[in-house]
Amino acid sequence: MPLFPMKCVVVPIDLSESSAAAVAAALELVSQPGDVHVLHVVLPSSSFSPEGEWAPLGEGETVGSASRQRLADYLQQHHFAGVTQDVRFGDPGTAVADYAQKQSADLIVIPSHGYHGFKRMMLGSVAEHLIRHCDCAVLVLHRRDAK
Repeated sequence: MPLFPMKCVVVPIDLSESSAAAVAAALELVSQPGDVHVLHVVLPSSSFSPEGEWAPLGEGETVGSASRQRLADYLQQHHFAGVTQDVRFGDPGTAVADYAQKQSADLIVIPSHGYHGFKRMMLGSVAEHLIRHCDCAVLVLHRRDAK
């Protein structure tokens, strides 16, 4: 157990192996797994059904339900039982910053792609957005799977 456990650590993930390392790091900083909030942000679909739901994937299934299931499966696969999990839609930087503020997060732990130059300009940087716009501390981990 950490000497000074945090009450709320937000970990935005993209379901990669580097995301698992970020969740594991966050679990080292809290006294109970429920204090780690694992957040997966899905970009909104440009295709809407007439009912206004996110683009359907199969009969009765939406992007939201499929994303929630993928997140739950990912956490189970990596043995992260008891963490708080949520799926949001929108711009990842904005969605994570808003979530962290609403949860009064002590810290955000995020893996970085480590992009430079044109690739970073085109893809943006969620980590940089969080550093600039969040009131809480942001721990950026170097991704091992970055290309």
